[in-house]
Amino acid sequence: MPGRRLLVALAGLAVLGLLPAWQPELAPAWTAAALLLGLLALADLWRLLHLPDPRAERLIGEGASVGNPHRVRLRLANDSDRPLRLDCHDHHPASCRVEGMPANGLDLPPSDTLVIDYRIVPEQRGALAFAGVELRLHAPWRLWARRRFLPLAQTLRVYPDLAPVARYTLLAAEHQLSQMGIRRRRRRGEGQDFHQLREYQTGDPLRQIDWKASSRLRRLISREYQQERDQQIVFLLDCGHRMRGRDGLLSYFDHALNAILLTAHVALRQGDSVGFASFSGTERWLPPYKGALLMNRLLDTLYDLQPTRQAPDYEAAATRLLIHQRRRALVVLVTNLRDEDPDELLPAIRLLQRRHLVLVASLREPVIEDLHRQPVHDFESALRHAGAEDYLQRRQQALNLLDAHRVMHLDTPPAELATALVNRYLEIKATGRL
Repeated sequence: MPGRRLLVALAGLAVLGLLPAWQPELAPAWTAAALLLGLLALADLWRLLHLPDPRAERLIGEGASVGNPHRVRLRLANDSDRPLRLDCHDHHPASCRVEGMPANGLDLPPSDTLVIDYRIVPEQRGALAFAGVELRLHAPWRLWARRRFLPLAQTLRVYPDLAPVARYTLLAAEHQLSQMGIRRRRRRGEGQDFHQLREYQTGDPLRQIDWKASSRLRRLISREYQQERDQQIVFLLDCGHRMRGRDGLLSYFDHALNAILLTAHVALRQGDSVGFASFSGTERWLPPYKGALLMNRLLDTLYDLQPTRQAPDYEAAATRLLIHQRRRALVVLVTNLRDEDPDELLPAIRLLQRRHLVLVASLREPVIEDLHRQPVHDFESALRHAGAEDYLQRRQQALNLLDAHRVMHLDTPPAELATALVNRYLEIKATGRL
């Protein structure tokens, strides 16, 4: 393709071609200039066609997290003895915001390597594909340019945002979990697991004081108990069409995944095992594990999960989980409850309750509540308000039915699910219900 210099030269030559109409003696000079430009263009084109293509290598790292900047590095190697002038565009995934690409006006010396760093911000989870690198090589005199595509297919794993997990770890180390809205609960009742003796702290109940140790050491000593360990928690995630809604920048489904990851991290710190199952179009099963490797296994299991267009089949999901999970566990069913669901949900819960403790975590839809709060000023807004009122009442009736059958449940906006789920898990541990 012609370069900018050649186009400018041709435009100038065309303008100068008007002069011989008034001064015919300039015609030979114009013809000579045209021949010279033609020769230069042909020579530059010949040199361009014989320029070698550079080699390309892309370094994308092990994985990225959604919504967070991630560095991508390109290396272009010139194995020839001629310098190269080029523009570069990496065909990154379309679902990413990009900073620093394309890169134009690059000089690649002979027998040298050029490093190009740019940043992407993935906006969705999953396996994101890089297609290749597109180059525009400029001829030595910049009269021509040639496009070259270097196939360089790679896949980058994009995981859920782990910032809440990292923040929990930091605040837990500094005993400031209240900043996340997480309430530490003391275990009540008998059957506590003794952990260690420590000095008395204000607020310790009298029954926690070890009087023999206090008498021996001449200062108040309290017994410290820890919650029971080696219990199991299994997340049962609805991948159906109701999880496709959005709250802010994230879908309901992504909010649910973030809540599962944070609660799983807390459970592992409590010494429990964590498992995962999904249903409604995408069925996956990760048996309960404990230890540091569990988070990696969990991330590999759910990083590319996406909500489908199927309706949830709670009873089928409960039946499959009972086949996989024999030992008693806390089963956390994460879904988006509707008013017509209890007739299908309650049989599934009763089936699970034969062996497990069940907690239903339902996502409340903020858009309906916002619609309900809007003022009524005309007939259309009155219809919207009435529709929202009817929906909210029916949904509340469904939750009341769960209460009537003594089913533990959460009903919270998607953005608040992570904190609410962790608090309920810690409450269940503190009361010894599992």
